[in-house]
Amino acid sequence: MHVHSLYIISKEPRAGSFFVAMGLMEILKRDFKRVAFFKPIVRGEGRDSDIETMLSVFGMAQTYEEAAGIDIDTVESHLARGEEAKLYEKLITRYETLQQRYDFVLCVGMTDMHLKEMVDFDVNVQIAKNFSSPIVGVVSAKGKTPDEVEEDIILWQQSLKDEGLRPFAFFVNHASDTLVCRINEHAPFQDIPCFPIPYAEKLDRPTVLDLIGLTGGEIIHMKDDASLERTINKPLIAAMHPEHFLEYFEEKDLVVVPADRADIFLAILSANRIPGFPSASAIVVGGGMEIAPTVLKMIESDETFRVVLIRVPLDTMQIILKAQRSEARITPKHRRKIDLALGHFANSVDAGLIESFLRQTKIDIVTPTMFLHRLFAKASSQRMRVVLPESMDDRILRAAETAQRRKIADIILLGNEETVRNRAGILGVDLEGIQVIDPVTSDLKETFAKDFYELRKHKGITLETALDAVQNVTYFATMMVYGNLADAMVSGATHTTRETVLPALQVIKTKPGIDIVSSVFFMCLDTRVLVYGDCAIVPDPSPKELAQIAVESAETARAFGIEPIVAMLSYSTGESGVGEDVEKVREATRLAKAMRPDLLIEGPMQYDAAIDPAVGEKKMPGSKVAGRATVFIFPDLNTGNNTYKAVQRATGAIAIGPVLQGLNKPVNDLSRGCSVDDIVSTIAISAIQAQNLGKS
Repeated sequence: MHVHSLYIISKEPRAGSFFVAMGLMEILKRDFKRVAFFKPIVRGEGRDSDIETMLSVFGMAQTYEEAAGIDIDTVESHLARGEEAKLYEKLITRYETLQQRYDFVLCVGMTDMHLKEMVDFDVNVQIAKNFSSPIVGVVSAKGKTPDEVEEDIILWQQSLKDEGLRPFAFFVNHASDTLVCRINEHAPFQDIPCFPIPYAEKLDRPTVLDLIGLTGGEIIHMKDDASLERTINKPLIAAMHPEHFLEYFEEKDLVVVPADRADIFLAILSANRIPGFPSASAIVVGGGMEIAPTVLKMIESDETFRVVLIRVPLDTMQIILKAQRSEARITPKHRRKIDLALGHFANSVDAGLIESFLRQTKIDIVTPTMFLHRLFAKASSQRMRVVLPESMDDRILRAAETAQRRKIADIILLGNEETVRNRAGILGVDLEGIQVIDPVTSDLKETFAKDFYELRKHKGITLETALDAVQNVTYFATMMVYGNLADAMVSGATHTTRETVLPALQVIKTKPGIDIVSSVFFMCLDTRVLVYGDCAIVPDPSPKELAQIAVESAETARAFGIEPIVAMLSYSTGESGVGEDVEKVREATRLAKAMRPDLLIEGPMQYDAAIDPAVGEKKMPGSKVAGRATVFIFPDLNTGNNTYKAVQRATGAIAIGPVLQGLNKPVNDLSRGCSVDDIVSTIAISAIQAQNLGKS
């Protein structure tokens, strides 16, 4: 029987079970259309934050009630009365209901921190056994030697063996570099995978949001929700004069200050404005005093001041003690920490090995979520450098942070570094690990100008004109790709398609044998992904150009894991139609087959014959393309653009693109109405195109 569920268990508090659950869920969502989350034992009071976070982060269709099992008081009551069988029967009923509706069920056991006297680790083991679910063990290495961690794993494995269970895998969180090397070189046992996950300080730090939850604080000033996700370095009591306070003040400190210390507020405001000085994670005011209205007005009037101001009904020492006890958490509101956690897991764990253990056969269904997850996984498997020239756009900054944190690509931003980083700070965007280059002051501009001059001097360009041109961010980014200082470029959030494509045509140029740049959209339907081309670039392609679009679209489909079966679309199917338009498609089909006889290409063909097996068999009996097409080539831009939008609106499909093709190196265009998610997807696509270019 194939593996259809996993049960995650830890034997100690704060081992990181939920972190592992999120990482595994991302892997599962790539290969299974319907994945459920189930927590068999939940706390009785309130709603379980792990369940709410999982359902929110992965956009899962199941309800909270489906994901929540039995509350701990009921579990304890059953055990006290010796009703273990009744307890397990209730849980199995809920679990089997999920099995019937979903392809895979990921379960997470409750940790000892939340278990009561009569409910211990063994109960989780028994539940997993009754579910016939392989166990995933999670171990914390914090404060332990490598020998102690190895002993924990071996003893745990033996105890499971005594129960007749064989663990699926072990995950070791908070692993030191020494422990990572030791496990990778010599696992405690060879037949069960053991994945060490290095310690990540940012994941282990509490946020302002965590502090508010712990202290019951009231927000009295906040520019945007992103400020709540700032991590806390350390609590700092501002009881000194400003000049002494600034000596101890460090980046992301939690400043605890009396309400009447206007001088400290002014010092923090000034430090926030001046490059090189730290910015607080939050300011906490304790006691019953009110901040002076004039000081509060100054804070609220400063548009660059994005630090949260909190009032807590405690005295200073109580606030400090609470802050020191504040623990790092992951909830639906911790969006940045979630991105960081998913990226850290993906970078630490061999997803391919996990997948090979999970199933022996694959389900031939690809949902939009699966496709996106596969995109991100493939992009992060070999980090490419993607340059984003439009750093003046807030969407670009937010997308850059997400792509960098999730390790989709190594991001390069163009612009004045001080301006870019200050704007990021105001937005609460973390640009750690992201390179910022200023085309105006960069030493590269001289080299780029000479190269651009050599490329365009036959067109009458002068060296002086070339120097002016390469200081334009789009040209500078294009020259970076041309000079192998970046692997791909993504632009168009604030520039037109022409401003993005023209430099690429002048510098990077089209592939040998390809005369034009074209595009495709990935149309993510409910159970499959189709490729539509060209719906964005070429208005009225000639037969030769249409043939090139077909061949390039087939290659794009193959690069993204879609078997290319190409339908050349027209208003007529087969040999029945006549007219200039259908003859164009007929000639394009002949040319495309001549260019690539190895590809499945047929046309002219109507859309219904291309997509519906029954119609295809009727209109083109014996065809290897009709009814099976995955790549749809439209005869002109008018038809393609209208069709993709009609399908998108009528079916609820997700359209990802346009993805440019035909260039020697990846350059992709964004729509000016793009969202942050659109930009992140395009970054991933560009990175994968660069990966494939390196393999060719």
